[in-house]
Amino acid sequence: MTTRAPVRSIAALGMATVGIAATAAACAGPQSAPAPSSSPSGASGEITVFAASSLTSVFSTLSEQFDETYPGTDVHFSFAGSTDLVAQLTQGAPADVFAAADETSMAAAVDTGLITGVPAVFAANTLTIVTRPGNPRGIRAFADLARPGVSVVLCAPQVPCGAAGVKLQELTGVTITPASEESSVVGVLGKVLSGEADAGLVYATDAEAAGGKVTVVAIPESGSATNRYPIALLADSRNPDLAERFVELVTGPAGRRICADAGFAVP
Repeated sequence: MTTRAPVRSIAALGMATVGIAATAAACAGPQSAPAPSSSPSGASGEITVFAASSLTSVFSTLSEQFDETYPGTDVHFSFAGSTDLVAQLTQGAPADVFAAADETSMAAAVDTGLITGVPAVFAANTLTIVTRPGNPRGIRAFADLARPGVSVVLCAPQVPCGAAGVKLQELTGVTITPASEESSVVGVLGKVLSGEADAGLVYATDAEAAGGKVTVVAIPESGSATNRYPIALLADSRNPDLAERFVELVTGPAGRRICADAGFAVP
């Protein structure tokens, strides 16, 4: 299910903001109306960003900085599995920017003419195992997910986190029979957090964000199944200028720092 999140403001990180000065008339004369608020760069309006669910925390943080840098603008988000987002875009859903959790999903968007320009890779992610707190099933390695009696939740093979899980099984020779397959990593994590599953495969960033709510078991082979995250402008963007500025923020120094802080590998 997609959600849309409004932008909230915080102090800009290393970027200048410019105030709008109000002009007062003389005491005896009538006062003039205050100048309208606008971005220092002249940017205005709003954009919609379609982004992989694993980017929810990072993009929410970046949007706060974007709002401070370009006051008076609005960024709306739709977070979901990358393949679901491509399907929505193909069916005509309006959006300005697309950020996918793998290059395969972005390639599908490019092939259908949804993208303008060249997508830019801005981050990478790997899978890890999460269990219920304390790891009651004693899972120590990837092969333990195939043990009888262990309830495991995976992403569906057609979504990026699921494709990475399939690759890990092929690399290790381990075959996992999942209790369920979810459309996004958020769904997998939710099943573990609720106690519906003993373990799940999620991105390292989602495991880090969950903190003490889960126990993390590293997968040494996960580096061989890395997903790279590209971002691009959509050809039907109604505000390409503002959309380009958001892409520049994500791919620039501030975006790399915030992604790295969240546990992503960055270019």
